[in-house]
Amino acid sequence: MVAVSGGVDSMALLRVLHELAARHEWRMAVAHFNHRLRGAESDGDERFVKETAANLKLKFVSARAEVGAFARGQKISVEMAARKLRHDFFVRAATRFGIATVALAHHADDQVELFFLRWLRGAGSEGLAGMKWAGPSPSDPAIHLIRPLLDQPKAALLCFAEEQGIAFREDATNGQLDLLRNRIRHKLLPLLSQQYHPAVARSVLRTMDIVGADADFVRRAAEDWLGRKRLGNFERLHPAVQRQAVREQLMKMNVTPDFGVVERLRGAPEQAISVGPGLRVYRDQAGRIVKRAIIRPAFVADETSVEFKAGRGAFEFGGLRIQWEFQAGGSGSKRKPAFTKGCEYFDADKVGNSIVVRHWRPGDRFQPIGMNEPIKLQDLFVNQKISRSQRHQLVVAATAEGEPFWVETMRMADRFKLDNQTVRRLKWRWLRR
Repeated sequence: MVAVSGGVDSMALLRVLHELAARHEWRMAVAHFNHRLRGAESDGDERFVKETAANLKLKFVSARAEVGAFARGQKISVEMAARKLRHDFFVRAATRFGIATVALAHHADDQVELFFLRWLRGAGSEGLAGMKWAGPSPSDPAIHLIRPLLDQPKAALLCFAEEQGIAFREDATNGQLDLLRNRIRHKLLPLLSQQYHPAVARSVLRTMDIVGADADFVRRAAEDWLGRKRLGNFERLHPAVQRQAVREQLMKMNVTPDFGVVERLRGAPEQAISVGPGLRVYRDQAGRIVKRAIIRPAFVADETSVEFKAGRGAFEFGGLRIQWEFQAGGSGSKRKPAFTKGCEYFDADKVGNSIVVRHWRPGDRFQPIGMNEPIKLQDLFVNQKISRSQRHQLVVAATAEGEPFWVETMRMADRFKLDNQTVRRLKWRWLRR
């Protein structure tokens, strides 16, 4: 199966493979993925490839997806979203036709651009080695990917297309400089070629070949070590092999092995780190990466109603003993309230004669004194660096209507503070047992 976008690269690849098909008794099919990123132009590409396949009497299969919407939903770049959806489609199409091999039209210029993309992102030697001539699909290792044009520069493909009269379609997005790959192609590489090294592309490709061979050696050493019946002596491995051993194990867990995660696991045995929603991992002394599920604290449904029927009283809830008392006067009163640790004063009439004492609930909003508007209580906890487990233990006092006026460890709510209009104040003292 030949992946054909309609651009010069894939159209040249299709022509070459089609001319070789009879000699090698290949059965061929054409696959096209419509990314829906350029509206009518994308649909035009699909029609063009479909007509080309019909003229060559080849099977044709296509699919469409809203790549932009998928990227936003997954919070990934458009380029990453397009790659995932495209490879998923190739696997489905190849499986449908009973095809084991998919040919892609990546060329030498793609390799050079990829080198700088990954270098700027801090990739290791395996990433800097670039694409391989052949290898398993990232969506399904049972499908084999080949890249027959990987040593051919784009200029050679353009020359071939002109000589052979091969029609193709230009992708207008290739000139958009808001994409990093395009800035590398149109800005960085010409600058390096003109002012630093005229053969920069050839030099980069040579470097990729050297780095790739080194990375392959390290990968095999790590695989040999991981293949032992009993792991051990992790600390005595070369740091490059240690990193690769950690990376290999993380990838099998479907965890992205970024440098920071690998280094923390490599350098600190038995220390668990978070690597995704609900998942923590640690490295044991032998070198194994072990999963440790995160037990998230649940919201506590307990609550109690308190009636202020007398002038004072006390109650206990959630490990707190709370004493309350009604007093006369507000902030302008001659008898000033004595503010001490573990004590607050509220406008009693704003609080009301009935309250609910409970724990934090989803959606709770709170406006401490000094803030202009209420915000989510969860955000306040994050700002105050209160741990997840502790948040669920803190006590919240709310009015009968459900508005929190006090949260343990927080300043009192702004709306309930004493002012010149206050007639009665509520003295609120608490002690955690």
